[in-house]
Amino acid sequence: MRINGVVYTSLTAMQGVVREDVVAFLTEWYDSQAYVNGHTSGSTGVPKPVALLKSDMQASARLTNSYLGIDAQSTLLLCLSSSYIAGKMMIVRAIEAGAELIVVPPSSTPINHLRQPITMAAMVPMQVSETLSRPDGVRLMSQIANLLVGGSPVSEELEQKLMALPNNIYVTYGMTETVSHIALRRIGETYYTAIGDVTFHIDNRCCLVVDAPQLSGKQFVTNDVVELVGERLFKWLGRYDNVIMSGGLKFCAEQLERKIASIISHRYYITAADDERLGQHIVLVIESAPYDDAQMQQLKSAMSDLLDRYEYPREIRFVAQLQETGSGKIKRM
Repeated sequence: MRINGVVYTSLTAMQGVVREDVVAFLTEWYDSQAYVNGHTSGSTGVPKPVALLKSDMQASARLTNSYLGIDAQSTLLLCLSSSYIAGKMMIVRAIEAGAELIVVPPSSTPINHLRQPITMAAMVPMQVSETLSRPDGVRLMSQIANLLVGGSPVSEELEQKLMALPNNIYVTYGMTETVSHIALRRIGETYYTAIGDVTFHIDNRCCLVVDAPQLSGKQFVTNDVVELVGERLFKWLGRYDNVIMSGGLKFCAEQLERKIASIISHRYYITAADDERLGQHIVLVIESAPYDDAQMQQLKSAMSDLLDRYEYPREIRFVAQLQETGSGKIKRM
């Protein structure tokens, strides 16, 4: 396997040279078991340990490689931990294609010292945002022909920045259970498109159900509320877990967050609180010191222009720091 310009013929030769988590994954990949160990993402329920079939991972890798034209002449960037499915799958794609794997430490600005063009990379939005904030960020990002962005939602502000780049940039939809993405949304477009033979339908909650014949013919029932167009396209609306029932009306927290994205410069999220009269009421949580009277008045006025009467938060809370999951997603408290 080619890693950072060196061809390795044994795992022993990688010890102390290649990133430790990469060697650990490859050791598991080449053992006699038919599966590797992972943890579910929470998209289909409470996160839990899961055994991932190597044959499914290979099928998923071949699907992505075919879609993006990855072959033995390609260079794939690994800048995520291989503790997570996105990192594991980048390694498997390189193995399946015979491509070179460029391994860098998983940091907020992983391509600062990149000196060569990259055929494909996968990053979380924070890595993309931090890189673009550098003076040479656009040049660095433009070295990546195909960029996959996933792991957490992409803000409208970041999406606008990415639309100006020359790369092929896709927002991914997938989970550990589907061994990485099963649909892609090109930056600037509205709908996610299934890849391969994947098809979709919805259940009685309006949540996405994924039929993935390439993954041992499996079906996955998610907690993602979507707007479905045929069997191959969907628009992601939010998480069923984050649906707020207030006064007999239903609101998706993520949809409300997108509506006010342009007026809040701090990190924030929408959640619910119990309400004796309404059942639940809408709460806006902002990562900041409490606003003064003038700032609060400006915020409330701006929200009034963007939100309908019943969408307006009845409560605004301020916290010093938002809690995050191990993969960097904000925990809604």
